[in-house]
Amino acid sequence: MDIEPQTTTKPISDDQELAKVLAGVSQQADDALEFEETPSSIPTPTPAAPTPDVAPAQPEPVMPTPAVVTPPTSSGDSLEDIKKDALLELRPLVDKLDISPEEKFDTYLLLIRSTDDKALIAPAHAAAQAIADEARRAQALLDVIKEIDYLSSNQTA
Repeated sequence: MDIEPQTTTKPISDDQELAKVLAGVSQQADDALEFEETPSSIPTPTPAAPTPDVAPAQPEPVMPTPAVVTPPTSSGDSLEDIKKDALLELRPLVDKLDISPEEKFDTYLLLIRSTDDKALIAPAHAAAQAIADEARRAQALLDVIKEIDYLSSNQTA
């Protein structure tokens, strides 16, 4: 039995043939499906009274009132004014800080560089001497010398 190829006057692409075949298979599958409706023996629950989605009211937690902050001594709101106020407020408190000698020295150095106050050189020098690490202490002592030189040169100029 030889099968001869069919010749058509209009060439059909493989995609078109595949689409036709799939459409036929899909239609046959839909026709063969039968659904049976069965009565439900499970009673349908009656809806209960609607419950609110809101949780019961809880008392609001009492927050402590924040401490009253005294306004800055200067009347300006600029960053420079705030910095000056902070420096004035920090200066008497540096010795009360519970920080390492390195941090205390850095704080004094910051105050010296911000205010050019020679009176801070002695406490900065004492803080530098209290630094345990020799390399860090040497650097701190060099910074003290540089600040003294800077302040001395500005006074004569």
